[in-house]
Amino acid sequence: METSSHENCVIHTEDLTKIYDEGAVPVKAVDNVHLHIERGEFTALVGPSGSGKTTLLNLIGGLDKPTSGKVWVHQKDMSTLNKNELIDFRLNNIGFVFQAYNLIPVLTTMENVEFVMLLQKKEKKERKSRVNQLLKETGLEDKADKRPSELSGGQQQRVAVARALASKPQFVLADEPTANLDSKTAENLLDMMARLNREEGMTFIFSTHDQRVIDRARRVITLVDGAIASDEVREPMAMAT
Repeated sequence: METSSHENCVIHTEDLTKIYDEGAVPVKAVDNVHLHIERGEFTALVGPSGSGKTTLLNLIGGLDKPTSGKVWVHQKDMSTLNKNELIDFRLNNIGFVFQAYNLIPVLTTMENVEFVMLLQKKEKKERKSRVNQLLKETGLEDKADKRPSELSGGQQQRVAVARALASKPQFVLADEPTANLDSKTAENLLDMMARLNREEGMTFIFSTHDQRVIDRARRVITLVDGAIASDEVREPMAMAT
């Protein structure tokens, strides 16, 4: 099996391209992207709507297949994994925060957050402790027994973030994670994710338009028409402890 050349590299893409053939003119959503993400990065993908940010996240996470090029995650060539191997790999390595939340309607807040840990066959005591911790940190303690239909958009977004973090994934792919949040809640969530990044070495990749996310990022990658226009490593603003 081929591997990336960087021992500390969590994600490596090579000549990564995704073309959608819908309509009369093919659309190149991701255009020949070469990318290395090291363990412990806190990275923001930025750019105008339609620049390929979400498509790039989906390709990295194995939710979509490239038209050409390669994606390696933890030195695994994602194209070599069959459907069940891919599901298992995502389950044990990747946390996802989707724009559309993708919560399970029949489950409560607590059950949605716990769901991935159930699939991982974690012990009940560990599940309960982790869920309670995340509900507290996301301000959802009083919503534990509510179903998604009983929550506001911002509350559902917080449930989605808590669910992504619950299994302590190696890295988190977050698509506009603060889009539906008020300023205070967004700041608190970002500070929580920054703390997990520092203390647990969890790698974060955000697709975002939100300046609050961009200000906290230690690396900002700008996409234009599916291609990397700039890649800036810098010092982030001070974060709460």
